[in-house]
Amino acid sequence: MNQRVFLICLALSVSVLSRAQQFPGGGQLPGSFGGFGGQTGRPGSFTSGSGSSASGIDDSTKVIYGPKSTRYRLEDDILNNRKKLYTVDTTMDDVHRFLYVQRNQNLYQDLGNLGTPMRPVFVTLPAQLGAQTGYSVFAPYAYQTMAVKYFNTKSPFSDMYLALGGRNQNILRFDFTQNINPRLNAGFAVQRFTSQKQFGGILNSSNSSDRLLAQNWGFLGHTNYTSSNDKYTLLLHFINMNHELAEQGGVLPGETLTSDGSTVVNLINYDGDPRLTSVFGREIRNDWHIYQQFVLDQGVQLYHRLDYRRQKNYFQDDAVLQNQTPVETPIGTLPGFYPTGLNNPNLVNLGDTTRIEQDARFRQLENQVGLKGVYQLGESSFNYRAYLRSRIYGQYTRYNTAETAYNEYETRRVETFLGGWLGYYFPDSLSRLTAEAEYQVGGGFRLQGQFESRLLTGGYTAMLVQPTLLQERFQSPVYFWRNNFRLRGYNHAYGQLNLQYKKLRLQPGLDYMLLSNYIYFDTEGIARQASGSFSVLRTGLGYSLQVGKFLTSGQAYYTVQSRSDILRTPPVFLNARLQYEFLYAKVLYIQTGIDLHYKSAYFADAYMPVTQQFYLQNRQRVEGYLLADVYANLRVNRTRLFIKLTHANQGLLQGDGYFVAPDFLQMRRGFAFGVDWYLFD
Repeated sequence: MNQRVFLICLALSVSVLSRAQQFPGGGQLPGSFGGFGGQTGRPGSFTSGSGSSASGIDDSTKVIYGPKSTRYRLEDDILNNRKKLYTVDTTMDDVHRFLYVQRNQNLYQDLGNLGTPMRPVFVTLPAQLGAQTGYSVFAPYAYQTMAVKYFNTKSPFSDMYLALGGRNQNILRFDFTQNINPRLNAGFAVQRFTSQKQFGGILNSSNSSDRLLAQNWGFLGHTNYTSSNDKYTLLLHFINMNHELAEQGGVLPGETLTSDGSTVVNLINYDGDPRLTSVFGREIRNDWHIYQQFVLDQGVQLYHRLDYRRQKNYFQDDAVLQNQTPVETPIGTLPGFYPTGLNNPNLVNLGDTTRIEQDARFRQLENQVGLKGVYQLGESSFNYRAYLRSRIYGQYTRYNTAETAYNEYETRRVETFLGGWLGYYFPDSLSRLTAEAEYQVGGGFRLQGQFESRLLTGGYTAMLVQPTLLQERFQSPVYFWRNNFRLRGYNHAYGQLNLQYKKLRLQPGLDYMLLSNYIYFDTEGIARQASGSFSVLRTGLGYSLQVGKFLTSGQAYYTVQSRSDILRTPPVFLNARLQYEFLYAKVLYIQTGIDLHYKSAYFADAYMPVTQQFYLQNRQRVEGYLLADVYANLRVNRTRLFIKLTHANQGLLQGDGYFVAPDFLQMRRGFAFGVDWYLFD
């Protein structure tokens, strides 16, 4: 058995997974100042990028096959006629950030453990016009369509990634891609991750399946082809995700016996019992995506996009009577987990119901056809795009009304959109101005413009968007609503300066959002729409300073808003890093440092597993704690490793821990290890 076969078998035999070359959930970060990260290369010209930061130690190998012979493209660059080529990332930066929240710069909130529901910390614009399903808390764990990498390799390329995270958060990922011929490439990526429960008596069980909290299988298959005359380009991929979660509802507070025989209330109760038992949730999604274009002339190109998406969201509670029984705790009596009320038309009286079961299935077929092209005007250039987009979709929901009786409802629609895009590229090749407009026939629009240069990035977006299907209608053994909500309005203006003096880089920014007809979930988890408008203003500063082998970098946000009764945001948000890198024994590159993260205390939204939505709550403040992770990243040739002590400051100065979401604790201190191994031949 040769080395490659042995390593592939070894990787596939381990049942844990995640990140690196085709990391699931990759893409534009929510909450970041709009438009950053765009490529400013002139359309029609070749440029290349490594995807690595300036502060990292890059690969300098001289062998025939390596990072420089393995390049990839992104669909967005092809669509906009930017012939941008990227090399695989060989730097050590962020190798230790193996969890999804950390990978996204802590701009997501989860429930403290790998695989739990996630949502953006800051309000974000909808991804596109038209009604969406509304089930999105597990979406970040899937491979993302617009982040898929389409390779062109001179030799077979494999990437194996394994992270043995602290407290049984384990991740395994394997990527492989190879050119079949110089014009055709095919590859795949497989992910598997698991996490275990961190509270509840079940932790003492000898049955490992009882201790399992979350598990995820993900798959990405991709291929790309370019004709010999470069007239025709085809991109194709398939994405699958199967995500399962044992819902716990949070941890109950307890009591601690002191040395003098008295008891004190213990809110940070890692040994406490869960609020929910025998509750299970699952999301399965399948996405087919095709992009193709044909070049009639440099100024006239035809393109076509086709997406077919299937999604299933399932929820089951087989212990409703137990989960609805009030619980006596040291801080008082907690009511049953699910809200009930005979006088509220949006709440169903559970009565003697002993179980909840519901199944929502979503299907969507989306087509986009258009014209695009590029024109040269002396040393400057511009490109354009005009398109027609249509969506045919339906959502079917089935739920139980008794032990063995079921009800069902369905929503079917057809939506049509007209759009156009213009981009002007200045002679300096570093600046561009873009504008886009899209109109939904029958209601809704999107207008946006952006200017990018070496010194300044700024833009503006205005949108009117349909509510999600779940916000419009939801029926279950717990909730019942049918809403006729108005279109949601978003006005978003942003700007950032890019300042640099020697080794000091500063990026001050401003982000303003005006929200109209905002839809939220109230303190009982019911979809509501606020009338009128309110604003959110966020100032930010990104910084980086490198002195010799020492680096300090980070970002800070300060947010104010005119309505905190329907939207909850931490006023202060901070990421910081202190790092030192050096070479040991002439072959071992080492980065060692500490990551710090802080959010000011606030009433963050709670999570309702029945609807898979976060909702308002006023009883518990979360965060308000400085989290510290100590790490060391290492690289030998093309193999990258990390060791990490997570929540290293637990029990030091600030207490034993803190809540990241209502009733959900941040993970305790743990030791993590990981390896990312590239093979280029």
